[in-house]
Amino acid sequence: MPEVEITIGGRSFEVACQDGEEHYLRAAAKMLDEEASVLTAQIGRIPEPRMLLMAGLMLADKTAGLQDKLRVMEDRMAEKEAELDQLRNAPPPEAERVEVPVVPAGLSDMLAEIAARTESLADQLEGEKATG
Repeated sequence: MPEVEITIGGRSFEVACQDGEEHYLRAAAKMLDEEASVLTAQIGRIPEPRMLLMAGLMLADKTAGLQDKLRVMEDRMAEKEAELDQLRNAPPPEAERVEVPVVPAGLSDMLAEIAARTESLADQLEGEKATG
């Protein structure tokens, strides 16, 4: 069982852990040290047991808040998953009949002829204005 030296609140401690768990121990010690540093900055030097207790309580408070948020998010996720399952299992909507008006075959030719006549009339009017 390896011994790991950690520092919390400016004080060093030797702590034993399981093989391969050293990284997790150092990460946990770092979090506790950050809380202890906040305490010593606010209060000054305090006895070791009190510092560790207060830093631990601050971490526990943060953890409780995160657990509450996690529970809320898990509930929301469960609601969304139920809604998604309901949508997936719902019968497909009935097909709608959509009618598209059909343009009569001769209409395009008729419109082209009207456009040509209009252009011809416009040309005639411009010619009369120019000579008139």
